Parts: sequence; structure tokens; C-alpha cells
Amino acid sequence: MLDALTLATGVAALLLAAWCGWAAYRDQPTKDWHFIGMAVVSVLALVQLVVGIVQLARGEKPEQGTAIFVAYLLGAFACVPAAGFMSLAERTRWGSVTVAAGGVVLAVLEVRLYDIWGG
Repeated sequence: MLDALTLATGVAALLLAAWCGWAAYRDQPTKDWHFIGMAVVSVLALVQLVVGIVQLARGEKPEQGTAIFVAYLLGAFACVPAAGFMSLAERTRWGSVTVAAGGVVLAVLEVRLYDIWGG
């Protein structure tokens, strides 16, 4: 995996979590700007998914197994969009909390992806 991409995705996810956490603290739901932030983080996760699949197709292997690596890649890709859709259903501060939690989960998944690949 590309360490810089993993780091950038994790940091962006934590920044999104902090931003949405601040909105929740101020008793605000997710707004359009939050969804733009979610889109940026989701694009980073998509790029990581593509890079991971390309590396697997080139014959590179993660240390802890291909199946678990692909499962974590797919989970990382789906994490923030799923939180974003759930925040649309809950248009209160708890929607912002949901996205903040999704950002934290994505950051943890990034650390785990790094470990699975052999970092």
C-alpha cells in the first residue's frame, strides 16, 4: 500500500470527525459543507481501494492475507458514505455525531489496513 495515501486518508477522516464533532457540540445537523468533506474523504478511500486492488492484481500480497485485506478495503470505502446516509435520516445533532463516529472508524480502519499490508 502507499503509506502516504493511507496517512492522508486517516488524517482527512480525523479532520472530518473533528469538524462534525464540533457541529454536534454546537447542536447542529450535518450541512452541505459537511457532505463536501465526506465526499473528499470518500474519494481518498476510493483511490485507496483502486490502488489496493491494482497492487493485488500485480501479484503483491499483504502479510496477513488477501481476503481480510480486501474486506478492510471495502469497509474503509463504505464507512463514511454509510455514515453520511444515516446522517440524512437523522437531521439533528445526532446526524453530526454519526458522521464524526464514521470518521473515527475510518481512521482506525486505516491503521488496521497498514498493519495487514505489513507496515
